[in-house]
Amino acid sequence: MKSLLKTVFIKTLPVMTGYIVLGIGFGILLVGTGHGILWSTLMAALIYAGSMQYVAINLITGGASLITTALTTLLVNARHLFYGISMIDKYKGTGAKKPYLIFSLTDETYSLLCGDYPKNLDRGKYQLFVSLFNHIYWIVGCTLGAVIGEAVPFNTAGIEFCMTALFVTIFVEQWLSAKQHLPAVIGLCSAIICLLIFGADAFLIPTMALISLLLLLFRGALQKEGKNE
Repeated sequence: MKSLLKTVFIKTLPVMTGYIVLGIGFGILLVGTGHGILWSTLMAALIYAGSMQYVAINLITGGASLITTALTTLLVNARHLFYGISMIDKYKGTGAKKPYLIFSLTDETYSLLCGDYPKNLDRGKYQLFVSLFNHIYWIVGCTLGAVIGEAVPFNTAGIEFCMTALFVTIFVEQWLSAKQHLPAVIGLCSAIICLLIFGADAFLIPTMALISLLLLLFRGALQKEGKNE
């Protein structure tokens, strides 16, 4: 167990640094709208969706209806439908862990779990603790941000950019560590093309659909390249 926890902690260190900073930003913004520390902690624990939580601040303060909130949540988190499909085989045999693994599958957790697993560790436990550690980092960050926000007055302009910065960091780290760059190139080019065609407010779902289609088309080449390595 000690070896497992040590490995998971080292693997999740980049996520921890990002989640703490990003969570602090969220907590500060939420407290700035008049909501207390408890709200920040509960949203981190129960919603656990970085981008959606940032969007939720505007929905809450703008008095959005339940229908608007539900549709917005579906659009913002639609990419997880594709994540989930690709994790079906990896989550087989996880038993009672599976509901939490599904709930806690964020972009960053997916990035860590979709690759190779340490061969000397139990896969199910590794998946569980990677997911749990990342979840804890997010809760700590959001709670700490709310505490700081209530204690010290802040100018919150630009804090929301930390979400973009985190995704850029993850992309760079994956690019440097992965031997196959074709999936990353497909993802980047698909996003740019769909952004130009559909605009910033509607490009996410078309991007995910295009990425899935291209990955299926290039599946044979990717598998062949992986075997050669």
